[in-house]
Amino acid sequence: MRNFSSIAGGVALGSAGVIMMSVLSGCEAPQEKQQNKFLVIEQQSNGKYTVVEEMPTEGPSRAIIREKDANGNTTERFMNEDEMKALAAQEYQKVQDGTSETVQSGDSSAGMGLAGTILAVAAGSLLGNMIGNALMNNKNFSQRSSSVNKSAYSRSAASRASSSSSKKSFFGGSSTTSSTGSRSYAG
Repeated sequence: MRNFSSIAGGVALGSAGVIMMSVLSGCEAPQEKQQNKFLVIEQQSNGKYTVVEEMPTEGPSRAIIREKDANGNTTERFMNEDEMKALAAQEYQKVQDGTSETVQSGDSSAGMGLAGTILAVAAGSLLGNMIGNALMNNKNFSQRSSSVNKSAYSRSAASRASSSSSKKSFFGGSSTTSSTGSRSYAG
């Protein structure tokens, strides 16, 4: 009888360990934290703007704005986080009014105005996660947001997000959902 109780205790402890490891390994996708950004935004020949470089940063969000002067020469100016927040807030007000180009359908490959570009790329880090998530749930905003960002970082983040949609269990199998809605794990 002594062996049976120690085996049962070991099975219970092992099962609890497996459950804990499954929880710790992240069976569900983790919430992505909005991170401050360093952006390089470039004015196009049509006067609209696109993001050409984007990097996460430990410090405050900031941007370098490249524009053409009257003679066609490229000039660069620095924009700090407060200036970016002010532009993003103004554009978000237009989103709420329905007048922002970020939520309009149409040709998004031509870029957007500076405020729309900043809002599209950095809404979460500048105005908060709730606003960023609410905007990304808008189909037009989501499409325009991804088209205005030409940076390699954005393309890399998008490919990481799509490849992580199939999570692995602790045992190495894929997590799938059956027609009854329950999860099964294949080893």
